Amino acid sequence: MASRRRVLFVTPEMADFVKVGGLGEVSAALPRSLLGNCDVRVLVPGYRAVLVRRDEIELVGTLPALAGIPPCGLGRMATSDGLIVYIVLCDELYDRDGTPYVDAQGGDFSDNDIRFARLSLAAAQMAEGRADPDWAPDLIHANDWPSALAPAYASWRGVKTASLLTVHNLAYQGVFDANRLSALGIPRSAFTVDGAEFYGKLSFLKAGIFYAAHVTTVSATYAQEITRPEYGCGLHGLLADRARQGRLSGILNGIDESWDPRKSDPWPQNRFDMSAWKGRNADHIRTAFSLALARGPLFAIVSRLVHQKGLDLAIEAAETILAHGGQLVATGKGERRFEEGMRDLARRHPGAVGVRIGFDDREARRLYAGSDFLLMPSRFEPCGLSQMYAQKYGSLPIAYRTGGLADTIEDGVTGFLFNKFSRDGLTNAIGRAFEAHKSKREMRRMRLSAMARKFDWKRSAADYLRLYHRVAAA
Repeated sequence: MASRRRVLFVTPEMADFVKVGGLGEVSAALPRSLLGNCDVRVLVPGYRAVLVRRDEIELVGTLPALAGIPPCGLGRMATSDGLIVYIVLCDELYDRDGTPYVDAQGGDFSDNDIRFARLSLAAAQMAEGRADPDWAPDLIHANDWPSALAPAYASWRGVKTASLLTVHNLAYQGVFDANRLSALGIPRSAFTVDGAEFYGKLSFLKAGIFYAAHVTTVSATYAQEITRPEYGCGLHGLLADRARQGRLSGILNGIDESWDPRKSDPWPQNRFDMSAWKGRNADHIRTAFSLALARGPLFAIVSRLVHQKGLDLAIEAAETILAHGGQLVATGKGERRFEEGMRDLARRHPGAVGVRIGFDDREARRLYAGSDFLLMPSRFEPCGLSQMYAQKYGSLPIAYRTGGLADTIEDGVTGFLFNKFSRDGLTNAIGRAFEAHKSKREMRRMRLSAMARKFDWKRSAADYLRLYHRVAAA
């Protein structure tokens, strides 16, 4: 079909192989949601977690070096459901212990600029038709700073392929010393305010925003917020220009149907018993986290334990929860100060606070399923998935009115929002949650409203498809 776009979705992580955060989930779900309407294929680095499936990978081409960026192979494989994934094969860059971004000790890889420039350059070289002889994209969809140089390399190499960049979190920009320009093969003429220069340094993300034909974020509210100084991380001026040009928009992420317990769990005569299901999971969580049996509400934190997520407010507000007869369970990992803060809460309140430092998908689902409320007081939240998961599992989120949280939580209907980022703002919202919990009728009404929310990928995929056609046509 002539109108069937060939889209290369470039990402540093994909849940099929490895994920660090929401980008991994999006990179697995969005391309699959688009498959029926365009020829979308994914490009990922050949991490060790990808290479364990080396027997399934076919070598389809080699890509030449550029300056200090080494050559690489290009592999291709198909997932069981038919999604084609290309792999940048360069063991010296990717076959390592650690996550996609940090080593086993938690420090950034010293050559992250080369590692992710190689990913971006591979995308541009594929657009040149220099890789897979059977396929080349007519649109590049890059994601976050690790692939943000793809639109830039395409522009510097004179490639006419259209490009789109999705910013999943503006706070992570891929900033490196200016003396890395030569090693990365970046023309000196590009190191200006109208290019890749960012306060005297090189910014991968700024380059992507500048050279991409269109920029998206992962919620409409966040797209507006980042054009202002308080959220723009130094890029608000450029982003405001893109907004005025009609080249910045927000498309909300989605979640898959496995988060609807009415569909994912077998029920006799297809009769879902919400109260029994919530009660069973609450009992499991209280046992697993050594909490006492209690009639009060159960609050949960399922989060990276970092400053962005407002863990300082959550730890302070925990005393209010406990003083009113509530209990708190938390799981996640991140900054040491917040890990220690959560552990200290558990030590001081045995039987009322349970904490597990680390993360397990199955356990996280049980926390959403067993809790009455989810604490999510993020300072900013480009989209957020946890509040969507929680609502589908009948746990009412309590969140600051920002970004995707403002776009996905209906205050007083499917959760509780507070407008001032402060301890008082959060504790007032917690007080409203306690008031709702006193009424079985009110809790049932809110839970049913939350579980009825539609967060599937269909609408988002349709929005992306329209944008692909618009950008490619232009």
